[in-house]
Amino acid sequence: MNNLLKSKIKSLPASPGVYFHKDRSGNIIYIGKAAILKNRVKQYFQKQIKEDLKTEALIRDIYDTDWVETDSEIDALFLESEMVKRYMPKYNILLRDDKSSTFIRIDMKSDWPFVSFTRNPIDDGAEYFGPYYNGFAVKKALRYLRNIFPYYIKQLKSNDQKNKLDLDDHLGLSPVGMTESQYKINLRRLIRYIKGDKKTIISELQKNMESAAKKQDFEMAASIRNKLNNLKELKRRIMFGDKEFIDISKDLALKELADLLKLDKVPVRIEGYDISHLSGTDVVASMVVFTNGVSDRAEYRKFKIRVDKNDDFFNMNEVLTRRLSEKNIKDWGTPDLILIDGGKGQLEAAIKARDESGNQDIPFIGLAKKEEQIVVKNDNCFELIDLPKSSHLIKLLQRIRDESHRFAVSYHTVLRRNKFIPK
Repeated sequence: MNNLLKSKIKSLPASPGVYFHKDRSGNIIYIGKAAILKNRVKQYFQKQIKEDLKTEALIRDIYDTDWVETDSEIDALFLESEMVKRYMPKYNILLRDDKSSTFIRIDMKSDWPFVSFTRNPIDDGAEYFGPYYNGFAVKKALRYLRNIFPYYIKQLKSNDQKNKLDLDDHLGLSPVGMTESQYKINLRRLIRYIKGDKKTIISELQKNMESAAKKQDFEMAASIRNKLNNLKELKRRIMFGDKEFIDISKDLALKELADLLKLDKVPVRIEGYDISHLSGTDVVASMVVFTNGVSDRAEYRKFKIRVDKNDDFFNMNEVLTRRLSEKNIKDWGTPDLILIDGGKGQLEAAIKARDESGNQDIPFIGLAKKEEQIVVKNDNCFELIDLPKSSHLIKLLQRIRDESHRFAVSYHTVLRRNKFIPK
């Protein structure tokens, strides 16, 4: 440790929060949450702790550390997710594992929305929050928050079901007595809390409590007071503790990819493509984007193929032709690498679209499903590359391929469902 870092660590508070490790250039390289900032950050520099070589590489890169204190571990949990998405630090990205991440799902468009969890967000119009990499902690956090912002945990099928009280209703966990409008205001407060807008919520509740008291609606005032007390009580809730240490075993995947394909640089923007249809009807395609190895959902795009054909080579050629048009290159940028879900046929069709568009410098590869072989084309010859199924590179490509498949299937499902909904 340098003298600046030694001095900072001595001043770390014994409170929950989020910490930001930085390299010598001031770049944020890792973001983590802590139940007790002082204890958690010190763990990185305790000589008796023996970590894997890659974790040691992170520790060697740490030149400076900053932090943000939070009122509770719950706040730290939500803030960590937001900060990782905002800054996409090098080591967090290499930790990413889509199969272990959890999202909160709320569909505010329905009459009586409910809150649920999923590992696979779909294109269904609902709002998704996350990802969170400690699914147990986020579920535990939502259970506590349900005492403050009551919500349903499953879809109501009828008003009779809403009017039939169950244990959750008696415990104050469901929105008993709320109108649809009041319930949605309540849920929006929950969403704002998840997004970190806690101070405004507390201010609103205090004003509502004072207003209710002035109107001599003491029952309402007492109810709001209890919500405020419960918000303060969250400080004492233990969500995750500081026992876990990081595992950055995936940190070589992007570098391995660049070395394998002999790229000039590590691919920052990787796009994955897949086709979905039912016997050639309602043909759609997905474009998913991984930035620095992390899924970047704001950049996803979906395509409806203009002519329905039961021909995945034709369909793949169309979607890549549209993607690599001059307009879309200008609007969406140029990918550093494109991954096609499929083998030689799909890859050949995609490469043909690339070459005709004049973007021959963009590298294309395929990932064949059965053998999980990487497919590349060099000098008009296809090459199949076998890597161990446990390799970090294969796992990265599988995540991108699986995500492009999920996104394509979800869009296709929505289209087919809409066809059968009466207008």
